[in-house]
Amino acid sequence: MNFTLRQLRYFIALAEQRNFGRAAEVCHVSQPALSVQIRALEDCVGGRLVERRARDVVLTPFGRTVLPLVQQVLANAERLDRFAQAQAGEGTLSLGLIPTMAPYLLPGVLAELRARNLSLKIHVREARTEQLLAALNKGELDAAVLALPVAQAGLTAVELFEDRFLLAGSAARLERLQQETARIRPTDLQPAQLMLLEDGHCLTDQALEVCGHDRNAAGINMGASSLGTLSRLVAAGFGMTLMPELAARAEAAAVPDLCLHRFPMPEPRRIVGLARRISTYRESWFDDLVAVIRQVGTGIVSEARGGEANPPSVEDQTRA
Repeated sequence: MNFTLRQLRYFIALAEQRNFGRAAEVCHVSQPALSVQIRALEDCVGGRLVERRARDVVLTPFGRTVLPLVQQVLANAERLDRFAQAQAGEGTLSLGLIPTMAPYLLPGVLAELRARNLSLKIHVREARTEQLLAALNKGELDAAVLALPVAQAGLTAVELFEDRFLLAGSAARLERLQQETARIRPTDLQPAQLMLLEDGHCLTDQALEVCGHDRNAAGINMGASSLGTLSRLVAAGFGMTLMPELAARAEAAAVPDLCLHRFPMPEPRRIVGLARRISTYRESWFDDLVAVIRQVGTGIVSEARGGEANPPSVEDQTRA
């Protein structure tokens, strides 16, 4: 077989766009040029990959079988390219992070990585857990920062640091809750008092679990798309939420009316980890990345535990 990587990329584009014209635009070539290359690829592999129709194309059964193999070939080619660049001192790193960690970790992590290696090209992707895991498996990412455990075949993870949850809300709401319960625990929170991120965020699942509530419980508001939005809503009195220590300092600085309450021991928490493919050779870049993210993350949560990240609070005297 004498197919080329260019032909494989054209086929991927055609499979995604389902139209020769749109695929040609994505590949920045003319439609006839793309069509010729697809024909050449079909001749090479010995079968039709697409059914050509008036307005679109659909994959043939053979094309559907070939598609994941083509994706795997291209993913391996990209890994080889990154490896070759790294050997030449011009490495690239594709790093994914979930949205409830990315805004707080990235500034410090990127600054430290740049300081260690100015030639390193860093590509960052912020997405939800399931999207990051899929990108890792496809070879689109080298590593991903997310909450453990990672229960997916072909992936492994290293624990970085512990990120405890604080109760966040307005001063009035926290004061009322303290009058009712001297030592507030997550399970003391009623569904109607909770405001969480929209469904699909792992932080929402974690919050529901530690509070002992089902996602279908009446009254739970799961509509915010980011911790920034959530902070402003609860600070204004619209319910209460669980705030990771990782975000506490930044959100408190951005939202002066936000008050935080620390739960008694054992405090609810999530474990932040760095995931990679098991098949990825564990070179020094991964160990260096673990060290950098652990250093930055540990510094942020340590400040939160020392009180520096907390805004004016009504609950200092009740802290366990």
